[in-house]
Amino acid sequence: MFPQDIVQQCRELVAAAQAAGLKIATAESCTGGLLSGAITAINGSSAVFEYGFVTYANAAKADLLGVPRTVLDTHGAVSMETAYAMAAGARARAGADVAVSVTGIAGPGGGTPQKPVGLVYFGCAVDGAVTGAVRRFGNLGREEVRLASVRQALTMLARAAEARGAGPSSRIGG
Repeated sequence: MFPQDIVQQCRELVAAAQAAGLKIATAESCTGGLLSGAITAINGSSAVFEYGFVTYANAAKADLLGVPRTVLDTHGAVSMETAYAMAAGARARAGADVAVSVTGIAGPGGGTPQKPVGLVYFGCAVDGAVTGAVRRFGNLGREEVRLASVRQALTMLARAAEARGAGPSSRIGG
C-alpha cells in the first residue's frame, strides 16, 4: 500500500520506539491520516502507537488538539506556530511521549504567493520541548507532497525516539 521506503522507515520507528519504551501520537492535516496509516501498517505498532488525530479543519485543530484560535487567526493553519501547537496538543491529549504534527498545502490548489503549494510545516513535541521543520517540496502533485510529508514526519519521530532511547542529552529536530 505504501512505498517501500516509507514501510522501512515505519519498521525502524516502531523498533526504536519499542526499544525506548515510547508511546507515539500524530496530528495530521494535509496528510489526512496517511502518517498514522503508515505506522499502523506495521505489525506490532500497537505497542507504541495509540492516538492519531486527523484535524483537517481549523475547528478540529482547536477542538481536538487545543490549538488556540488566536494562533489560527493570526498565523493561519499553515504555519510553524500551528504546527508547534498541534504537536504539543497531540502529546498532551494522548498522554504520549512524543508527538509529531503535519500541516501544509498539498495542492494542486490552495496556494498563495506567501504560502505556495508544497509548503509544509512540522512540529515534534517531546520532553516538554517542541521543535519544528519547514519544507518547501514545490508543486510535485498532491500525492507526492503528502508522501514527502509522511517521510519527513517519520524522520522526526525516529530522531525523537532515538534521542529518548539514548538519554536526555541527545538532540532532536527536523
